[in-house]
Amino acid sequence: MSETKKAIEDSLNKVERWVEDHNYKGYEPFDGLSSPVRLLTLNNTFAERLLQQLVRQSPINLRPLLGVKPLESTKGRGYMAGGYLTRFKLTGDEVYKMKSQKCLEWLKKHKAPGYSNYSWGNYFDFSSRSGKLPKNEPIIVWTSLIGQVFLDAYEIFNEKKYLEVASSICDWILDLPRERTDSGTCISYYAFMQSSIHNANMLGASMLARAAKFTGDSKALKVAREAMEYSCSRQLDDGAWYYGESPNRRWIDNFHTGYNLDSLKCYIDNTEDKDFAENLRRGFEYFKKIFFEANGRPKYYHNRVYPVDIQCASQAIETLANFSKYDESSLILSIKVAKWTINNMQDREGYFYYREYPWIKAKTPMLHWGQATMYKGLAHLLSKL
Repeated sequence: MSETKKAIEDSLNKVERWVEDHNYKGYEPFDGLSSPVRLLTLNNTFAERLLQQLVRQSPINLRPLLGVKPLESTKGRGYMAGGYLTRFKLTGDEVYKMKSQKCLEWLKKHKAPGYSNYSWGNYFDFSSRSGKLPKNEPIIVWTSLIGQVFLDAYEIFNEKKYLEVASSICDWILDLPRERTDSGTCISYYAFMQSSIHNANMLGASMLARAAKFTGDSKALKVAREAMEYSCSRQLDDGAWYYGESPNRRWIDNFHTGYNLDSLKCYIDNTEDKDFAENLRRGFEYFKKIFFEANGRPKYYHNRVYPVDIQCASQAIETLANFSKYDESSLILSIKVAKWTINNMQDREGYFYYREYPWIKAKTPMLHWGQATMYKGLAHLLSKL
């Protein structure tokens, strides 16, 4: 075990140094629309999607050729803050305390404009089959994940200012549109329209539930339970969840399933509501059984391996470590995934590659998608060893 811990610590130190040397700036998979070439799309959504996917899917990094520059990342800062907090708890090193607090202060200063409450989005425009998402428009996924880090900081430092930010985040979530059904309510992915996505809904619910443990907000607890009812009542018989219920969103993948499981566990742990315990058990059994090869390599989809994506690896490491007290085999599997990822996806310079394809690796160093998520995931695993 000591060799395993050393390998993880060495990996953590390398990626930490890379992120800090690059001033917390980097590329992201969907940043293609920040290219000047976008002008040639004439604001056509389909043409924008083609450009975005060309940049995202190319195993060769086209961004420097297309004028895409490394950007700041709100979610990258959030994940790095989470990793720093974990390392501070492990070591007591004041340097990690200082780094985490600097990231959290940066996040406070860079909340989404146009909203009074705290929330965060991307620093680039995004186009998809569902429509367009302007840069800086906040989404519940990043906002909830960052919110959990502010709650971590509140628990560690016992400083009210972090709980105040978390409470503000919950107010933003409660203002979002909600799809109301006979079997639960789905919190929207966006603020400007209803968009029902399971991982977004469950992430928002887990943030509301955990914050309510400190604030006593009964409305937040009610909305959180209704949201979990929505997603758990739509869980498939084998334990899986579709990404979303609409026909164009019926795929099943690794890291969104990890979000769902972490969120449901967080909800149960902070409310002691056991009504969804069987959903958690079935979901986690499915996750372990379906998404990993014998050597620890994570699969992207439930029915195929490629592309092997660094986000699947990082989220799997964190989720499996998170369930280490819940399931004896999960820590062993988390270590196996971490070893495979470090040995196969980490560059000598310290950063992690974006993807592995059958015959080539896409080595573009993303910031949030790869470096910050791996940093937080590996730090979390280290805390369980």
